[in-house]
Amino acid sequence: MTENVPQGIDAPRVSAWLAAHLPAVRGPLSFRLIAGGHSNLTYACEDAAGHTWVLRRPPLGHVLESAHDMAREHRIISALAGSAVPVAPTCGLCEDPAVNGAPFYVMDFVAGTVLHDREVAATLPPPERTALGEHVVDVLARLHAIDPASVGLGELGRHEGYIARQLKRWTRQWEATTTHPIPAMEACARLLAERMPEQVGTAIVHGDYRLGNFIVDGGRIRAVLDWELCTLGDALADLGYLLNSWVGPGETIEGVDEHMPTVAGGFPSRQALLDAYASASGRDVSRIDYYRAFSFWRIAAIRQGVYKRYLEGAMGERADVDLDLFKRSVERCAEAALALLDG
Repeated sequence: MTENVPQGIDAPRVSAWLAAHLPAVRGPLSFRLIAGGHSNLTYACEDAAGHTWVLRRPPLGHVLESAHDMAREHRIISALAGSAVPVAPTCGLCEDPAVNGAPFYVMDFVAGTVLHDREVAATLPPPERTALGEHVVDVLARLHAIDPASVGLGELGRHEGYIARQLKRWTRQWEATTTHPIPAMEACARLLAERMPEQVGTAIVHGDYRLGNFIVDGGRIRAVLDWELCTLGDALADLGYLLNSWVGPGETIEGVDEHMPTVAGGFPSRQALLDAYASASGRDVSRIDYYRAFSFWRIAAIRQGVYKRYLEGAMGERADVDLDLFKRSVERCAEAALALLDG
């Protein structure tokens, strides 16, 4: 067993649990952190035979269980197994915190690349970038075409009023974390409430559907990751979020999206994605600027919360954080939202 066990893994107990629940495991096991941060933590678990599994657990420290519900995420991925949406096969769920300090689940390792930023995206051959953009839209349309009840997810969340609930939630967040006036935020909140489209149907909404949350290979998505924000709601919220993340060269907002994979260039245009989704899904996308505005406004509220925590020292060391730039990024997201609503 490796001597350099990453924080968040109780190697002896996790190894024993894996050996008891996964017959293929051949000890000893080694562990390495794949993805950390403030979201759920992801580790690779490799056994003596060279077989690798992936373990997901909540962030370290005190967290709200409802915000990092491993059983819920495991349930969603398991429900989508065998569907038209590629996900990693799940292998087991441990809900006993005595094993590793918090619940966790295990899934098979899926080989491929995660496009975390434009530098990684730039390594893809141009034909793969084009093909990947087309597949991203196809998978999203297929996800939204699934009847939640048909895969056992009919009770995953409330079916109606998705945007109204989101507006209420993030307005509270904004009001609780405001540090300085941003007129565009208040104007957006009013316009978003006044112009809210009627939700058409109920879809499985991923909640964070973007290139950085896929394992890709050969111009195809091999697995969609990070289902912790998934719920039932308005499919076009996913599409608006994806389009905002689909930033071409020369379209970036300073301090917000310069790192996005699509900034590398060579991907289909945002309009091409929109047209392809409309064709594949049959949905009316004429109000998509509303959903894009909502996404920018929501991100502004999230960033404002982070900004306030930095100011209060709750985020720890901040020497590498340009607080003036971070503050301006909140304003720029709000202004981008307002421009879409006024366009």
